[in-house]
Amino acid sequence: MKQQLVTLVQSAIDTLLSQGVLPADLRPNIQIDRTRDASHGDYACNIAMMLAGPAKCRPRDLAEKIVAALPANEHVETVAIAGPGFINFTLTEATTYAVVGAVLEAGEAYGRSAIGDDKSVQVEFVSANPTGPLHVGHGRGAAYGAAVADLLAAVGFRVHREYYVNDAGRQMDILAASVWLRYLDRCGEKITFPVNGYKGDYVWDIAATLLHEHGDAFRHAAAIVLSNLPKDECDGGDKEQYIDAVINRGKELLGEAAYRTVFDAGLDSILDDIRRDLEGFGVVYEKWFSERSLTESGAVARAIERLKDANYLYEKDGAWWFRSTDFGDEKDRVVVRENGQTTYFASDIAYHMQKLERGFDRVIDVWGADHHGYVPRVKAALTALGNDADKLDVLLVQFAILYRGGEKMQMSTRSGEFVTLRELREEVGDDAARFFYVLRKCEQHMDFDLDLAKSQSSDNPVYYIQYAHARVCSVLRQLEEKNLTHNSDNGLANLASLSESHEQALFTGLARYPEVVETAALNHEPHQLAHFLRELANEFHTYYNAHQFLVEDVAVRDARLCLIKATRQVIANGLGLLAVSAPDTM
Repeated sequence: MKQQLVTLVQSAIDTLLSQGVLPADLRPNIQIDRTRDASHGDYACNIAMMLAGPAKCRPRDLAEKIVAALPANEHVETVAIAGPGFINFTLTEATTYAVVGAVLEAGEAYGRSAIGDDKSVQVEFVSANPTGPLHVGHGRGAAYGAAVADLLAAVGFRVHREYYVNDAGRQMDILAASVWLRYLDRCGEKITFPVNGYKGDYVWDIAATLLHEHGDAFRHAAAIVLSNLPKDECDGGDKEQYIDAVINRGKELLGEAAYRTVFDAGLDSILDDIRRDLEGFGVVYEKWFSERSLTESGAVARAIERLKDANYLYEKDGAWWFRSTDFGDEKDRVVVRENGQTTYFASDIAYHMQKLERGFDRVIDVWGADHHGYVPRVKAALTALGNDADKLDVLLVQFAILYRGGEKMQMSTRSGEFVTLRELREEVGDDAARFFYVLRKCEQHMDFDLDLAKSQSSDNPVYYIQYAHARVCSVLRQLEEKNLTHNSDNGLANLASLSESHEQALFTGLARYPEVVETAALNHEPHQLAHFLRELANEFHTYYNAHQFLVEDVAVRDARLCLIKATRQVIANGLGLLAVSAPDTM
């Protein structure tokens, strides 16, 4: 309906343009919004106030001219001017009631649209380093990224979901060293574990598998492994220098092939665990993209050469630096170290270059909020490569903070002291986890209350919404138990008999749903859909508590059953977009 009203207003604007009332080059952005007060009609438009300046007249005077030029429309009952120049539209009763039939006819498709015009969008999210299991912080990025992708698909975009696998670089070398040292420990070597190693139990498990499959093929005496190494932090040294020395010692003693076996044992084990965890959480990708492949395919070298050719790289102290200060960064950034190794930033440049080369119309990255300083750097590199950096949107997600019994729970991946996403799912269930994670804007801090997520009360929003769906199903079961039938055609023909305020609120809610889906998708804000569903569920529960549905008056009964069936469908559709189930019984 909003789009039809936009078309009506645009027609009036075109008429005024042709009459010379408005400047000929004017291309206004027409916005139609739901009114907050039903006494002001159903929709409002502020176009007269926006164009009063260019038209050189008072907003109310311009509003009168726009209203006079509006074409007639069968769905609009009245048009009124309010306040400083708002144009308010009141829909006909027939249009208000028609939404119920539209929902029942469209079913699962209700709320979906084609406004994305089949444009391709790549959404990359989670992309956590495969150095350990996903924790509850990663879960928020997973739920949010998946919801954004699903919402975009629902409004007609062609969505490609991708996980960027950091299967190269220093953190993965630290994991490999950690696995190897635990393997040596299992072989009977007395190893002092590095302060900066990965200490989780999962590292012991990978080491045990390595020992089972390869025996003592990778065993070296502890005295050789630890000889002539710098001091670790616990002995007054530098933990970073120490772990790097351990990594180099491992590469030296094992050789390239054996080191790769140990490296891949850690990578593959953790990556398989991450993939299973996300699939169980309802998060599935079209592609798992390997960082290592960027080097092997020559993409990193090609990106560096392009930057050199464009004079955005320079050599200093044996390293190659990107001129990021030309784009407002606080300092230039290294892309090739003095030892010839490329940096993570170089891989990221190549990855984003390659994303755009694949032909996506838009690219969306979902990153942790701690990467905020990285955003302008990547955009600068794309610009330097000659790409349109505006095609890249980076959405920053604050990590969730977990609370149990009012107490904050601490997390550290390196120390192994964290709550995994799988543990959270097992405790509160996938539905509660997916819903709670998208209840707030992504950039806002989130406190995840375990006790609330598990509660079966109206305070728990996901339970409250699912209970509304289950209640409708319960009414329909009662219908059968009483040997009554529902004539849908009769119900649709008698919707005008539903004049209670609770019923009118549901009509409005059902009509709003497609608008909410569109807004949530285009603004990347799944929390809008989550809050809408809670409001709709509240309207239904209020209606349920105030009125009987299986009344003796057949016309009213059939109409009310049509209304609550449509409400059930919208709740199911909305929950589905958030990957939350809609149970028939609770």
